Amino acid sequence: MPDYLDTAAGRRIAYHQSAGTGPGIVFLGGFKSDMDGTKAIHLEAWAKAQGRAFLRFDYSGHGQSSGAFTDGAIGDWAEDAQAAIEALTEGAQVLVGSSMGGWISLLMAKRIPERIAALVTIAAAPDFTEDSMWGGFTDAQKTELEAGQVALPSNYGEPYIITKRLIEDGRNNLVLRAALPLPFPVRFLQGTADADVEMSVALRLMDHADGPDMRLTLLKDADHRFSDPQALGVIEAAVIDVLGSV
Repeated sequence: MPDYLDTAAGRRIAYHQSAGTGPGIVFLGGFKSDMDGTKAIHLEAWAKAQGRAFLRFDYSGHGQSSGAFTDGAIGDWAEDAQAAIEALTEGAQVLVGSSMGGWISLLMAKRIPERIAALVTIAAAPDFTEDSMWGGFTDAQKTELEAGQVALPSNYGEPYIITKRLIEDGRNNLVLRAALPLPFPVRFLQGTADADVEMSVALRLMDHADGPDMRLTLLKDADHRFSDPQALGVIEAAVIDVLGSV
């Protein structure tokens, strides 16, 4: 059973945490995913074996946390992440952000840089509500969205219900339109066969962000899940790499 954090915003966030040495590792999951995914569980087991502190949690409207998914937006989920980091961890942390979690981790870099020791992103999807969703909508879909919501097909189960609030709130949290300083070790990981986040996004992020120690690793034929044994090994190696630099 998870533990729960009640946030100042009135949301109840489910989490699993294991004690250990610092800097601790915080896993930030993706859009409509939860903290029980392959990558989070693998990293948790690795951290426990190393005696290193680890935290995974569900954003509101995800997994075992309170709220409905369709009521949420990027700003809410970023607030959840910040609340969890500030309330549950001590000192600077290594953030590992998957897909949307990569965007959330970049928002944390802007809001609480003093709490970040290093950053590892996996198929990061910064600004996807604007560049991928809104930018890819037909005129008919945009009209439908203006009335409240639009359904998008998903490769992972039920269609995604995209709300007008999700798109509008996303515009208030874009990270690729202004300076993005990342003054700590950063490793961007990206699969070349990712059908959800194209390689061009990783290259744009690498080009846009500014920092003294940034590297982009492309894994041939890896898809968006980035969850097979080879990909998990690449994630592990990236975490070990940044921990050696902090």
